[in-house]
Amino acid sequence: MTQPTAEHVGNLLRDARGEKGWTQGQLASELGTSQSAIARMEQGKQNLSLRMIERLESIFGRTIVKVGKPQMTHLRVEGGRRLAGAVDVNSSKNAGVALLCASLINRGTTTLRRLARIEEVNRIVEVLTSIGVECTWLNGNDLRIRRPEVLDLDSMDVEAARRTRSVIMLLGPLLDESNEYRLPYAGGCDLGTRTVEPHMQALRQFGLSVEATSGFYQVQAPPIDAEDRSFVLTERGDTVTENAIMAAAHRPGTTVIRNASPNYMVQDLCFYLQGLGVEIDGIGTTTLRITGRPGIDVDIEYFPSEDPIEAMSLITAGIVTHSEVTIRRVPIEFMEIELAMLEQMGQQLVVSGEYMARNGKTRLVDVTTKPSRLTAAKDKIHPMPFPGLNIDNLPFFAVIASCAKGQTMIHDWVYENRAIYLTELNKLGGQIQLLDPHRIYVNGPTKWRAAEVGCPPALRPAACILLAMLAARGVSELRNIYVIERGYEDLAERLNTIGARIEYFQD
Repeated sequence: MTQPTAEHVGNLLRDARGEKGWTQGQLASELGTSQSAIARMEQGKQNLSLRMIERLESIFGRTIVKVGKPQMTHLRVEGGRRLAGAVDVNSSKNAGVALLCASLINRGTTTLRRLARIEEVNRIVEVLTSIGVECTWLNGNDLRIRRPEVLDLDSMDVEAARRTRSVIMLLGPLLDESNEYRLPYAGGCDLGTRTVEPHMQALRQFGLSVEATSGFYQVQAPPIDAEDRSFVLTERGDTVTENAIMAAAHRPGTTVIRNASPNYMVQDLCFYLQGLGVEIDGIGTTTLRITGRPGIDVDIEYFPSEDPIEAMSLITAGIVTHSEVTIRRVPIEFMEIELAMLEQMGQQLVVSGEYMARNGKTRLVDVTTKPSRLTAAKDKIHPMPFPGLNIDNLPFFAVIASCAKGQTMIHDWVYENRAIYLTELNKLGGQIQLLDPHRIYVNGPTKWRAAEVGCPPALRPAACILLAMLAARGVSELRNIYVIERGYEDLAERLNTIGARIEYFQD
């Protein structure tokens, strides 16, 4: 951005802020930056990324500068720098998409506060808007949702639906919406075959009929009944549990779900539904008892809790760069195993006392990383359903183990292909040996080196490559970062606030 252009944008920014009646400090709070940074922007002394301009335009509801829509966005990383300072954990991606789907149960107005503005959320919002739901962003990250009396399911945005796996979670909320409709096949990460059969098994308990046709699920609504039902999930999956909960929430009668996931996004969904008047017992356990409430019409605002996967990402950034960094608002209930594993490997951590999340339910702490000498874990590292090590946090241990002395086995038994993508760390100097589609040996310590790497088509391995680039001396490029933007809001810019040097660019 040239200086005259930067000054022009600064003037527009100052005018827009003035029209809102905000101080520089208030705008800084909305953007998660400092007042001095806002002052530099308004003086035309700070270059603005396209991502920052888009956020400013969203906050002010007006065009600040006309820019073309890039086909692909990449990151350029100047690695080998120590980080310092503090950064907050954003609200949960997985809770956010479940709450968006669950909002369809409510005939009243749902306002989700501090919702992560990520591509996965954007795709679900596009789907909801296409079927007639009014979705309005308020002051940056608050989303107001109002559904019509009758949804226009025939007008569903198929392209948006196929770019997210979360679309499968519409089956539960739409249980009684229409006698027949079609739902596009789910998309999202390329992690091998992830069967939807557990979803179908759960929803058949309510009488839902789903037939797979070419590119779509053909859905036949069940007859309305007020029966009590009890069933066991054959797979303790998070989204499967959520689908079953949402189906039960607006059906009369009491539903008992056994072998339910008690994970963080499931708990957030239950807390929201309780706010709608649905009776739910057993939150945080594997047995849920849900007494449904048909015809829900409630005006509600809800704060999704913080994301333990983002927390692990930020903690990993501190570890691999040998930095003292404080990660604030860490949901400790869903991070205890990970932190214990890190301490066993020799990582020094300072954990604050607990305080409550904005939802009034989730316990938070601040975690500070200290420069440490790590040794390989004595046993293999593998995930388990909550309360075990989180399945989505496992990939970060490949980066961390690369910094540890010795050999670590990592067993990713859930996904067919994700472990394969972790071998991309070898392009940055990693020493990772693929044993089979589920197991790798990680040898360390690694002397990271800069490289150009294409983003793998899986969210967490892609984030791992970015984090390794922070430790690699020199300039690295991570190309086509859409998959990262599916799950993180402004990750690069937020890492920059604690000392990283990352910039966006397009070809």
